[in-house]
Amino acid sequence: MTEKSEILIVFSTELEAESLLNKLNEKRIILSDGNKFKLINSNVDILISGIGIPATTYSLTKKVISKKYDLIINAGICGTFNEDLSVGECVSVISDEFADIGISYPDASFNTLFEEYLLKPNTYPFSNGELYNPLKSNIDTELPKVTAITVNTVSGNTEQINFRKEKFNSDIETMEGAACAFVCLKEKINFLQIRAVSNIIEERNKAHWNIPLALKNLGDELFDILNKITIKEQETPVVKD
Repeated sequence: MTEKSEILIVFSTELEAESLLNKLNEKRIILSDGNKFKLINSNVDILISGIGIPATTYSLTKKVISKKYDLIINAGICGTFNEDLSVGECVSVISDEFADIGISYPDASFNTLFEEYLLKPNTYPFSNGELYNPLKSNIDTELPKVTAITVNTVSGNTEQINFRKEKFNSDIETMEGAACAFVCLKEKINFLQIRAVSNIIEERNKAHWNIPLALKNLGDELFDILNKITIKEQETPVVKD
């Protein structure tokens, strides 16, 4: 981090952003201009990118062109394929990939652009077709480190779920993560992706989801991460509980 860190937190929706805003309100930290706040020497901006790959790519690219950031945190809720992860648990994504950009065939098989040799798998910023986070230890968040896929259509039926689990073997699924990673890697900006599990990925049934728990835990974790960053820089906490 630089002496005065510029941090951007990217949420896809206002609902996800409320997780952190509620925590800031609890700590009596005031926002300026509706989407900015300060923690000692860190200036933090909040961006609501919109849902999905196109909206996130456009919104984030426009933002980083207009201002230089030292760290970008993509935050939100997610579904998980990994039943060892609990609903409400927060995770840190170490690799992500676009899972439904490619070619489908009459037998219902699917190949990625890399498998079709339309794009070389190690063409920057990809490494073996994936987007890896090079930020050492993810700022020591102590969160479970997971792999992710990013999709235009979330998994909601058994056939689709089983196919993606077998093909990609990822822990979680979102609609924005790889888009954010792609922009950050292309622009050479440090980044994190922090997600809170709202549901196990199964045939779509929102009665099994727990969005309020995921959002509360997400807000708590984001605040802790910001606090750790400032402690590392200043060797004093942002606030005392």
